[in-house]
Amino acid sequence: MCLFKVEKVIVQFNLLKEEIKVILSGALRIDDSNYLEAVATKGEMRQLIKRFEAFFGLPVWPSAIELPIHVRKIIDNYGGIMPQQTLYFLWEGNDAVFAMLWPWQDGNHTTVKIIKTP
Repeated sequence: MCLFKVEKVIVQFNLLKEEIKVILSGALRIDDSNYLEAVATKGEMRQLIKRFEAFFGLPVWPSAIELPIHVRKIIDNYGGIMPQQTLYFLWEGNDAVFAMLWPWQDGNHTTVKIIKTP
């Protein structure tokens, strides 16, 4: 992968993280260079999904098709994905960028994870 592409992925990921932090009203759990975890409220989800779909396209999960094993191995390192959860996933060369949405049982909150792996 050329250096330009690596820098482009990092810049795009960092911009996405900053945009998501503006959408979310608070409850940041983790904000590291390659990982953001936060809690979104029901009222924030429409704008959050719109931004994810602009960046990633449509979610790859839920799906009637099983996720490829290499994708499953990557996301399992961050808690995996289960029914009723959503996964957005993008490959850029050797880098994977993805977002996971884990709705809470209360119907009012969702754990949001945004990750870039080398």
